[in-house]
Amino acid sequence: MKNFITLFLVILLSGCSYSFKGASIPAEMKNITINYFENNSLLVVPTLSQDFTEALKTRIRTQSKLNIIQTEGDAILEGRITNYTLSPVAIQDNTRPTAGATRLTIRVNVKYINNLDPTKNFEQSFERFKDFTTSNQSLQTAELQNIKAVIDLITEDIFNRAFSQW
Repeated sequence: MKNFITLFLVILLSGCSYSFKGASIPAEMKNITINYFENNSLLVVPTLSQDFTEALKTRIRTQSKLNIIQTEGDAILEGRITNYTLSPVAIQDNTRPTAGATRLTIRVNVKYINNLDPTKNFEQSFERFKDFTTSNQSLQTAELQNIKAVIDLITEDIFNRAFSQW
């Protein structure tokens, strides 16, 4: 019985790809290039491009064994931020309408190039939003906190699309 379990583990672990935190990255893929995501939205937050690009790099570093290199990676992620909006939601008080919450929406157009397997290439928009209130803080403070939350959601979607094929 012990030999059977050992054989099973050897077969299980000797596949052609490795899995790390739900990702399925081919063993031959060693590195990735992540280009700067420029902010092309009408409403510009000065640090959004840098924050998004760095968050995507951090996600790749922490959830894969890929090395991030400047050029000519086995895979390339590039794109641009195409939409950033703040809009009122949950309107309250019909006599004097006020927003009960604000919705922060970010959309990013992403191009993924897999230089090892071009059938995995894609170009897709990813959009996420978060509703928040400003009852205990200024709009600017709440906005900055929620930008990070929305970026985290989008980078997770991008990572899953590129490496988990969901």
